[in-house]
Amino acid sequence: MPVAGVSQALRAEADCRNWLAWAVDRIEADINRSADTHLIRLPLPKAPGISLYLKDESSHPTGSLKHRLARSLFLYALCNGWIGPDTTIVESSSGSTAISEAYFAGLLGLRFIAVMPRSTSQEKIAAITFHGGEPYLVDQFDVSSEAKRLACEIGGHFMDQFTYAERATDWRGNNNIAESLFAQLALEERPIPDWIVCGAGTGGTSTTIGRYIRYRKYCTQLCVADPEGSVFHRHFADPTIHRVDCCDSVIEGIGRMTVEPSFVPEIVDRMIAVPDAASIAAARLVSDLLGRLCGGSTGTNIWACLQLIEGMRSAGAEGTIVTLLCDSGDRYRSTLFSDRWLAERGFNIEPALTRLEGVFGRAA
Repeated sequence: MPVAGVSQALRAEADCRNWLAWAVDRIEADINRSADTHLIRLPLPKAPGISLYLKDESSHPTGSLKHRLARSLFLYALCNGWIGPDTTIVESSSGSTAISEAYFAGLLGLRFIAVMPRSTSQEKIAAITFHGGEPYLVDQFDVSSEAKRLACEIGGHFMDQFTYAERATDWRGNNNIAESLFAQLALEERPIPDWIVCGAGTGGTSTTIGRYIRYRKYCTQLCVADPEGSVFHRHFADPTIHRVDCCDSVIEGIGRMTVEPSFVPEIVDRMIAVPDAASIAAARLVSDLLGRLCGGSTGTNIWACLQLIEGMRSAGAEGTIVTLLCDSGDRYRSTLFSDRWLAERGFNIEPALTRLEGVFGRAA
């Protein structure tokens, strides 16, 4: 190569490294500006001796648990050399991850396209647009395949949260969700919980928590709550099952048709399959108890907590359970919190509400 060509290539490489350093600084600055999320104790008037805490991930700048994941995915892709100053980012998402990734793409001045099911709530679509993202709605169940195809077609980078969620997060610490949670419990009556309950969309959160529990040698058990239509709980019960024909759950953000690479069942102690009606009932009840709306995946978590609490109460046991408040219910006003929407889909949440009230009491 001529000397002029070598010099030009070296300048281009230096420019790319300088941009990378700037991009990492931008994301690190966002971390420094962010306080930790709150740990809320939820009263259990009908289950004395049992404590339930909610790790409120809705207080992140983009309003959900997925803010942590999006930040980790961007840093991972940047440091792997997959994203440059002109890269278009494409993601497969049911909404919350896309909102958070749109935010981080905006920080870096990058174009972002969110490939999502057409059934995604209008509130989530509006939030993606607000952060500068471009919603790309599809009718098919296999949204990831379409996202991968689109990224290839336009020469963009497919972020692929379902593959990289478990490896992008530093599960040993670095203020990940597990380390934060245990630090906040340190001065509580029982600083080591008996159970941590979370859902699985990518599997990244459950894997981070499960690995951290084992790394720190805690006796805490991990329970994963999963929509009835999802494949994850089926695979946990029978490892030969890797796919279902469809996952028609209305609970956005969790549950999948295919066992994703980021889901690691070996570190899960128990899985609980949750009917959609129970998730909706639990989301509504807890929203009333908190005085603000929480989303459907939080309801799924709460229903799993209910079953654990019932079992502990029947055994005369005391203990502590921690779960996640994943996002705000404001994103589901037109769906899960609409009586008309429930009626149109034939959901009857009254039996589930009655069972919930047996532990949580009746909301005011």
